[in-house]
Amino acid sequence: MTVRNHLPRRHAFLLLLAATTLFSSHQALGQRSKARKTTTSPMDSVSYALGVLFATNLSNEGFSNIDGESLRQGFEQALAGLATLSPQEADGTVRMHMTKLKEEAGKKSLEEGEAFLAENASKEGVVTTESGLQYEVLVEGNGASPKATDEVTVHYRGTLLNGEEFDSSIGRGQPATFPLNGVIRGWTEGLQTMKVGGKTRFFIPQDLAYGARPAPGGKIPPYAALIFEVELLNITARD
Repeated sequence: MTVRNHLPRRHAFLLLLAATTLFSSHQALGQRSKARKTTTSPMDSVSYALGVLFATNLSNEGFSNIDGESLRQGFEQALAGLATLSPQEADGTVRMHMTKLKEEAGKKSLEEGEAFLAENASKEGVVTTESGLQYEVLVEGNGASPKATDEVTVHYRGTLLNGEEFDSSIGRGQPATFPLNGVIRGWTEGLQTMKVGGKTRFFIPQDLAYGARPAPGGKIPPYAALIFEVELLNITARD
């Protein structure tokens, strides 16, 4: 469901390495002014913009505890041709750490999702299907129900279990239209329980959502259970 606009994996990783260098080197500068320096050339503006993009990418990838001094040494020694790691070895070290971070985040998300769904299943009005999908009808609706092969138009809002919003057609002010069998399994199954004009809250287990592979750089962690509030606006039959 969420839009997955992102750089090719290799390019994103190179940006991450550059982000690590620039962001952590800045941390090592001590008590220098945090104010942006006055630009004196077009390249100053470009350099500043790259710093913003790299730091943002770094934050999105979960790198928050980098040792600035060690990074500064690696940066300066690499420029001088004196680095103790080859680029390939450095690449491997960072990749191993990224994998570890993702595994830790995934384990936490999986445990939180399972605990939430187990408790949520006992709440009044919540229906649990054979697949593990849970839903709560907010507005019944009085129109037709879609088939998996239909195209639907909906308004929706998606949040993590902590309430953080990661996607919303309502926020964009534009309903979404898509083939029902072309989205995550929780949507394909869940919307078939709805009628046009209805609104339902879905509690979707990770294996019916994005599982281990959410959009890179997005707000959804691996193995995250998700909550969607969906209003079914229209159905278009497809051949």
